[in-house]
Amino acid sequence: MIKFATYAVNSSRGRSFAEAAPRYRSDFQRDRDRVIHSSAFRRLEYKTQVFINHEGDLFRTRLTHSLEVAQVGRSVANALDLNVDLVEAICLAHDLGHTPFGHSGQDVLNECMLKHGEHFEHNLQSLRIVTELEERYAEFNGLNLTFETLEGILKHCSLAKAQELGVLGERFIKNERPSLEAQLANIADELAYNFHDLDDGLRANLLTLEQLEEVGIIKEQLSIVLRKYPTLNGRRLHKELVRHLINVTIYQLIENTELNLKKYQPASAEEVRLAPAIVQYSDEDFAAQRELKKFLLKNLYKHFSVMQLRFKAENVIRSLFSAFMSDARLLPDQFQAHIDKDGLPRVVADYISGMTDRYAFRQYNRLFTVETV
Repeated sequence: MIKFATYAVNSSRGRSFAEAAPRYRSDFQRDRDRVIHSSAFRRLEYKTQVFINHEGDLFRTRLTHSLEVAQVGRSVANALDLNVDLVEAICLAHDLGHTPFGHSGQDVLNECMLKHGEHFEHNLQSLRIVTELEERYAEFNGLNLTFETLEGILKHCSLAKAQELGVLGERFIKNERPSLEAQLANIADELAYNFHDLDDGLRANLLTLEQLEEVGIIKEQLSIVLRKYPTLNGRRLHKELVRHLINVTIYQLIENTELNLKKYQPASAEEVRLAPAIVQYSDEDFAAQRELKKFLLKNLYKHFSVMQLRFKAENVIRSLFSAFMSDARLLPDQFQAHIDKDGLPRVVADYISGMTDRYAFRQYNRLFTVETV
C-alpha cells in the first residue's frame, strides 16, 4: 500500500454499511470507481457549466468540469504527498447533485423550495445522491462511500443540518477543519471553474483580451506570454494565456500550502482538524483570485447572452416545479413511491435536480407546449 505524508489521510474510518476490504484497490479507489459508474455521474455530461449543453459542442459541461477538477486535485495532491485517490474521489463526486442549467437552476430550485419551508443546495444534494438516491446495490441505498469522501463532498452546511447528519456534521458543530484532501478538492474546484469558465468565455467571444487586462494576474501573464511569443494571436494566444494562468496559480497554491505545513506542523490527519485552514493561497494570491471572480461575474456570468439563457432556464425549472407540486401524478412512479417518506417538495426537487438540460427541456415541452396533430 502506498504511504503518504503523516498529515495525509492514510486509512478510512469506514462506511455506513460494513464491507470487506477490496482485494486489489484501496478504499478510496473503490469510492472513485463507484462514483464513475453511477448514473448521477453520467448525467453530468448533459448538465450546464456556463453555456447550455446544446449551445456548442466544445463548451464545458459539469462532467468535463469534474474531470478537470480531479486533474488539478491530483497534480497538487502529488506535490504535497496527500492521498491522491481520496482527492480524486471527492473531486469527481462534488457536483453530482447539481441541477440542470448550472447555478441558475440551483438558485431557482432553492427559491421554489423556500416557499415550502425547505432548501435546495447542490452539495447537500450530492450527499443525498451518494447516501440515498443511487440504486445500484442489493444491500444498501446510495454508494456507501467512505466517511472521508462524504466529508469532502459536504463543503458547508447549517448547524441545524449538521446536527441531523450526526458524525458527518461534527466538524461544523466543533468548528474543525476537514482533511487536507477535502480542503484541496474545494479549492481545486474554484481554481478549475475560474480559469475554464474564462476559457469558455473567450471561445464564445463574450470576453476580449482588452477586457482581460483589467485583471492584474491576467495582465501579468499575458505580458509574459507575449514576450515569449510576440507574434502569437487568436485562439492559440487565448489557450497559452489560460495555460499559464492555471500553471502559475497551481504553483502559488502548492508553495503557500507548503509554508502553512511548516508553520502549523500537523503530525497527523487528526491534527489537521485542529489547525487553521492549510490548503490556501497567500493573502496576495487570494486577492488576485477574488479580482478574477469579480471580473467573471460582471463580464461573463452577467453578459446579456448568458442572462438570456439563465432566464429561459429559470422559467423551465419554475414551471416544472409548479406543475409537479400541483399534481403529483405527473411524476414517474419511482418518485411517487417516495412521497410519503420524503414529502412532495423534496421528491420534486430530487426529480428536477437529477434532470439533464435536454431532459428538462423535453419535460417542459411535453407539459406546456401545444403541438398540432
